[in-house]
Amino acid sequence: MVPPGNIDAFATSATLKLPPHSATFGSRPGKKWLDLWHHIAIGGRPVTSESKKKGASTTTQEQAELHDNTMTPRDERRDSGQAMAEKSALPRELHAAWNPPADRPNPVEVLQKSDEGRIPELIPIRYGRMLQTPFTFYRGAAALMASDLSYTPNTKVRVQACGDCHLLNFGAFATPERNISFDINDFDETLPAPWEWDVKRLAVSYVLLARDNGLKPKAGKAAARAVAKSYRERTQVYSQMTILNLWYHRIDWHTVLDISTDTGVIKRAKDRTTKEMKRTIEDYYFPKLVEESEGRYLIRDNPPLIYHMPKEDRLKFDQGVLKAFQLYRESLQEDRRRLLDRYSLRDLAIKVVGVGSVGTVCLLALMLARDDEPLFLQVKEARPSVLEAFAGKSLFENHGQRVVEGQRIIQSASDIFLGWTQMDNGKHFYLRQLRDVKIKLEPQFWDADMMVGSAKVMADVLARAHARSGDSAFISGYLGDTEEFEDAIAEFSVAYADQTERDYETLMAAVKDGRIQATME
Repeated sequence: MVPPGNIDAFATSATLKLPPHSATFGSRPGKKWLDLWHHIAIGGRPVTSESKKKGASTTTQEQAELHDNTMTPRDERRDSGQAMAEKSALPRELHAAWNPPADRPNPVEVLQKSDEGRIPELIPIRYGRMLQTPFTFYRGAAALMASDLSYTPNTKVRVQACGDCHLLNFGAFATPERNISFDINDFDETLPAPWEWDVKRLAVSYVLLARDNGLKPKAGKAAARAVAKSYRERTQVYSQMTILNLWYHRIDWHTVLDISTDTGVIKRAKDRTTKEMKRTIEDYYFPKLVEESEGRYLIRDNPPLIYHMPKEDRLKFDQGVLKAFQLYRESLQEDRRRLLDRYSLRDLAIKVVGVGSVGTVCLLALMLARDDEPLFLQVKEARPSVLEAFAGKSLFENHGQRVVEGQRIIQSASDIFLGWTQMDNGKHFYLRQLRDVKIKLEPQFWDADMMVGSAKVMADVLARAHARSGDSAFISGYLGDTEEFEDAIAEFSVAYADQTERDYETLMAAVKDGRIQATME
């Protein structure tokens, strides 16, 4: 048996002892008694002397914690939510407004601040991807919207929020039981935060996508409205389920396939599903991503998207990776440690992924068993959530652990290799399998009907995710049985999509005058 820390292919024989568990993994403090729904305020801005002068909330917590949904029976919590909406404490109609504050930060400055700590040579690729359309800009501007959402009204009821809940952060994947499940699939920004923030980010993404697809304005607004309506209706259903039935509930990929009436869309999706199921690690991804050189298997370079570190930096880096992999192993449960121990680490390369993640450290790890059976792991840097400045500091010292624990709460089924670690330079990481029957959406082909249909399913997924961690009874009571909330979210989504287009133009201007460097791929 070859332990995962064995980097024999790296030509290093360093022997490192595993540091104490507590040195790397954050301890979780005791749960505080939080009665948040009695504190109604606008947003959750950090408390400063200036914010107090402007009448902003002064109830911001030092740490981001989930709402306690056990303090009273669910019927009482539902009544409390209804009272909040109907007794003028926070009318549902208030969610419609988007009024940029006078001191709203410059969007380019917010983006540049988020560049801190990224790999410098990859930052222009990030901006190049953001500049493709206002929608791709939106995907890379989670930090900007987090700041904006903190100015908007919310009930102060927290859930385990996705934090970057746009429509392309949903997808299909194989569960450990090899079923194909449809769920949220990106958790880099996850944190306990107001449930409204995820709903609004998802709804706005539909308006921007409709504009990208050249659809009529009413199509985007209808899809945004469908997000809110489905979220309201499904939250009501989940609030009435037993705790265990809710925890076991999952949404099958075929639910998504059945929403379209376009035979072409359906056939293309089914063909892609069949193709992905046939694309095994051994027969497809290994030959595609790996080459043999001097008797060794190495990840194939494809710069600037996949490349190895310079040789002069490799030895120190490899030693750090060895130590980090030992810590990663400790984050897994015992049966999965034994599974991991059947593989050894053979190569690592930097891999550029996504839009908002471009420039953060993301590694592709090639693992091989004794008979050269491959396993690919993604080693992804975890930075502080963009929500932290407005919702509070994570309970976990290691942001990789924050991502992993948040994913396990939100998803109905998670990757068996999901774990976290830390490098000697202080950077936090989480690890998961790469390319394990993952089916991406193709929203560029969606018409108006498909937009509304997919919006309903994604809102269903989101409602279930929030119900797993938050107070669905209270939220359901607040949303009620009428249409005020969906009308409000539709109005907000159009207004904020307009804001996004203005911010996109601001970034375009910064590139044209040379303040920002962008590389178009």
